[in-house]
Amino acid sequence: MTRHVPARRVDTADESLGERLTRAVLDIAGQVPGSDERASRTPEDRARAIASAAANKAALAAGSLALPPGPLGWLTIVPELVAIWRIQRQMVADIAAVYGVGADLTRSHMLYCLFRHAAAQALRDVGVQVGARLLIQDLPLRLIEKIAAKIGVSLSRRLVGRGITRWLPVVGALGVGAYAYYDTGQVARTAIALFSGEAAAAPPRHARHVRAH
Repeated sequence: MTRHVPARRVDTADESLGERLTRAVLDIAGQVPGSDERASRTPEDRARAIASAAANKAALAAGSLALPPGPLGWLTIVPELVAIWRIQRQMVADIAAVYGVGADLTRSHMLYCLFRHAAAQALRDVGVQVGARLLIQDLPLRLIEKIAAKIGVSLSRRLVGRGITRWLPVVGALGVGAYAYYDTGQVARTAIALFSGEAAAAPPRHARHVRAH
C-alpha cells in the first residue's frame, strides 16, 4: 500500500526549473510505494535482476520523451525525470522488499537512494554512520523540503549543461536513454548497499515477533 506525504503546492506559472524540480522531488519522495516482492534467500541476485529490468525501462521512457527536438524538447525535461524517478522509486521499494526491510522504508530512504549519487552534499545529514552501518534518519517534512530544494538547485544546474542534447533529435534521445540507464544503476547500487546493511543488522523475524509480545 502506498504511503503518501503531500508535497507543498505552489503556483507553477512563474516557476524556475529549480523550483519545478524541487516540487517534483517532493512529490516523488513523499510517496513510498508498496511492493509485490518478497524477502529472498538470495537477495543480491534478485535485487540485480530488478535493477536491470528497471534500468531498461527507464532508458526506454527517457529516450522516448527526449525525442522532440529544440524548444519542445526542453518542455519534456521535468516529465522525463519524473517518469524515471517513478521507475526508480518502485525499484528501491522492490529492492528493500527482497532484503526483508520493505516495511521500514521511509521518505528519507527514498531521498537518499534516489538522489545520493546526484546531490550527495544536499543529503549529507540524512544518514548517520554507526560503526560499519549507515542509519537513515526519518526526517520531518520541514527538513525534507529544505533538502528537496537543495536537490532541485543542484539538478537544475546539471540539466542546463546537458540541455544541448535537446537540440539533437535522435542522437540526443539515445544519449538521454543511455544516461537514464546509468543513473538507474547508480540508484540500485546505493539501495543494495544500504538495504543489505540494514538486513544484516536487523534481528531475526522470530526475535522481533517475540519482542513485540
